[in-house]
Amino acid sequence: MYDPSQLRTFLAVAQTLSFTQAARRLGLRQSTVSQHVRRLEAAAGRQLFTRDTHSVELTEDGEAMLGFARRILEAHEQAAAFFRGTRLRGRLRFGASEDFVLTRLSEVLEGFRHDHPEVDLELTVELSGTLHEHLADGRLDLVLAKRRPGDPRGEPVRHDRMVWIGAERLRLDPDRPVPLIVYPPPGISRALALEALERQGRSWRIACTSGSLNGLIAAARAGLGVMAHSRGLIPPGLVRVPDRAGLPELGEVEFVLLHGRRHTAARGAADALAASILSSGDRLHRTR
Repeated sequence: MYDPSQLRTFLAVAQTLSFTQAARRLGLRQSTVSQHVRRLEAAAGRQLFTRDTHSVELTEDGEAMLGFARRILEAHEQAAAFFRGTRLRGRLRFGASEDFVLTRLSEVLEGFRHDHPEVDLELTVELSGTLHEHLADGRLDLVLAKRRPGDPRGEPVRHDRMVWIGAERLRLDPDRPVPLIVYPPPGISRALALEALERQGRSWRIACTSGSLNGLIAAARAGLGVMAHSRGLIPPGLVRVPDRAGLPELGEVEFVLLHGRRHTAARGAADALAASILSSGDRLHRTR
């Protein structure tokens, strides 16, 4: 009933909320992406997206289709691998941004290990900036991390807006420097926060620095200050800072997959894990 190629296209659009970016990711024409979505909607008998010239959003039926599409594609890939009789082997060094600590990325990795038991998966959780450095130095084979605005490298997995978050009871004094809770350099969210405040001419001070997301969350829950964070990954116990606080816009952020040196023995395993992550983008949100 549901064509795997149409389901892959649907997932790409759902994860990027852009027909253009989905076409770029899949190596298809934008008209082909639109055609795939129309045919899938016809097969389902439901509208999966609401779209106009400015935005693309999932409908309730589209949200439901996310889980079905992922499971159908997982079963499809498992069957294909079984009948090909090929088994991936070797060592795969995978780096994931701290941003995904509270998501269901662990389920994606568990599924990958189940499907490829002979791959030795080594996970590194670090700041996005640090992961980019490790990848460039040849210390990682695949990275899931933020990229800075304007950086063309990487395959988009999630597109989101950066927002200011803090404890619900927190109140900012407009006459005092903004208390910031930040990752150490080279954290990308840190850089975006400082650049936005500098552009606005708003004074600031560092209230807490931690290389651990859990450390930042603890400081924010204690009311020490505000932090810049992905809107779709806001941790429990924290809320968006209201607009009346007058903090500057932080802009948008993309989470991407980046491959290391393609001639390494880990290439096949890295490609397989990348495909698993791309088909499971609906899991890369904050767990409830």
